[in-house]
Amino acid sequence: MNYLSIEKLTKSYGEKLLFDQITFGIEKGQKTALIAKNGTGKSTLLNIIAGLEDPDGGVVVARNDITISYLPQIDNFSEDYSVIDTIFASQLPAIQAIKEYETCLMLMGKATTPALSQRMEKAIETIDRLNAWDIENRAKEILSKFGIHNVFQNVGELSGGQRKKASLAKTLIEQTDLLILDEPTNHLDIDMIEWLEEYLSTSNTTLLMVTHDRYFLDRVCNNIIELENANLYQYKGKYDYYLEKKAERLTNEAAEHEKIKQLYEKELQWVHTSPQARTTKAKARINAFENLKEEASKKSAQKQEAFKVQTERLGNKILEINNIDFAYGDNVLLDDFSYIFKKGEKCGIVGKNGTGKSTFLKLIMKELKPDAGKITPGLTIKFGYFSQDGLDVKGNKRIIDLVKEYSEMIRTEGGNYIGASQFLNHFGFKFEQQYTYYDDLSGGEKRKLHLLITLLQSPNFLILDEPTNDFDIDTLNLLEDFLTHYKGCLLIVSHDRWFMDKLVDHLFVFEGEGKVKDYYGNYTEYRIAKEKDLRVQKKIEKASRLVEEKPRNNSPKSPKLTYKERKELDELELSIAELENEKTEIEAKLSAGLDDAAQLTEITQRYQTVLEALDEQSMRWLELSEKETQGN
Repeated sequence: MNYLSIEKLTKSYGEKLLFDQITFGIEKGQKTALIAKNGTGKSTLLNIIAGLEDPDGGVVVARNDITISYLPQIDNFSEDYSVIDTIFASQLPAIQAIKEYETCLMLMGKATTPALSQRMEKAIETIDRLNAWDIENRAKEILSKFGIHNVFQNVGELSGGQRKKASLAKTLIEQTDLLILDEPTNHLDIDMIEWLEEYLSTSNTTLLMVTHDRYFLDRVCNNIIELENANLYQYKGKYDYYLEKKAERLTNEAAEHEKIKQLYEKELQWVHTSPQARTTKAKARINAFENLKEEASKKSAQKQEAFKVQTERLGNKILEINNIDFAYGDNVLLDDFSYIFKKGEKCGIVGKNGTGKSTFLKLIMKELKPDAGKITPGLTIKFGYFSQDGLDVKGNKRIIDLVKEYSEMIRTEGGNYIGASQFLNHFGFKFEQQYTYYDDLSGGEKRKLHLLITLLQSPNFLILDEPTNDFDIDTLNLLEDFLTHYKGCLLIVSHDRWFMDKLVDHLFVFEGEGKVKDYYGNYTEYRIAKEKDLRVQKKIEKASRLVEEKPRNNSPKSPKLTYKERKELDELELSIAELENEKTEIEAKLSAGLDDAAQLTEITQRYQTVLEALDEQSMRWLELSEKETQGN
């Protein structure tokens, strides 16, 4: 069943053509991702579909019997409205009944009157009649997950991140047939992204979404459409299928471009030697040549080589963090944390919002002072710090002039030099755009410029705080390629799991209350290990409950362990103890630091093997222990 049809849609801003007569449809149950470079019209297309902008040509047709909810990048909330008025703004009777019920709950928490009790009874009757309790439960789950507890607070008092959560909560709570989301993962921590990922992938909602989060895209979407050079390309599959088919398309286009170029050169020779416009046939050929010339001048897609920059030499001492504490009032963010960085280390930082990730970076950069302990950088360290605060630009300057204030040249790994302009061009700031004034850039372009200026200064220790926000997938691929070849130390805070998996070799996991766990492996490996630990913990809790519960006298007893199982249980206890000792020894070696990369790889792989063996044997031990307990 077709929910949405877009037919021959065209849109331009001034001389810039965003899309030209594009056509596609959204079927019921389909989950579609829209991807494109920044500035090519993704958000504009969603705004047109949502009815917030008009196209220059073409039509958008939605089924009359479906409802549509839209999450824009920037909300249009009234500053004076409360959160509850904003989130439950829909005029659907079920949503209004839930809003009335929540309001009564809040008022009854202060004081109960007969009139208020009657009002509550009426709200409950309405929810019963509309069968809306499932919506109420979903609303509570979403609000709780997003940390929206004070729904009577004014929207104007919320931070940017809180507003994004409120906007997303409003969109998800509404019972809708077609959900349109523009960058839904921005400002969310990884736990919330994974919850949203699970929520969308398991729901029956039809979805059209713009996102740069490739892991999220791959887990949720089964259809991809791409805007490129004002045209639209469709890929009916997940992200890996898109990559494969796009590579094939670009290869075919490059071959076709070469044929056109050869034909163009042949025609050019004919035009130069022929009598101009003597016959109708000659005129037609000249006109055809002009069209061919335009085709041949189009840029073919070429794979860009990575820039491998030369960083400043690193000494033996990199960065030492000794027993630091830091708190905001009663909120402890770091408690007796120590670490010694090693050469070439690439470390990621993950954790829920508010656990101290950005604060940790500011402590390293001496923007904040620890309550206790010491942070000591080596004498050869040259930091490059990309913060969420943005560039401090005084006066309105052209991009190229602003960049040259920091660096005009950058040295490559081979010893050659390239200009700042060429470096900017590689990352999407084309030569003609480099004369644009800074104030005329979009928010995403300003962030990208800030990041490139940080990279241009050839630091040997890069500190990046959420570097992937607002970047398109092509830019992310270029950035990852650059950082993969980067020889210095790298410390990254990011909620982009794909980005982290490709770059980091271990993680600082900020768990809250000042606790920081050092995990050797990438994010996906950490997540798998965490899920195993949770399963083991549930088994242990279940076994503990069974031990504490006294069986009734008339309850039949489970059979006791066999001799073979009893022997297996004893062997498991010895094996688990040995594995725990080996795990502790490996962790001590990793914490002490290893300069030999091959040895570090070998030990890290053994560490993963030990963890998996511990998990497997612990699960079996719990099964046998539970059986032994039930049989006694």
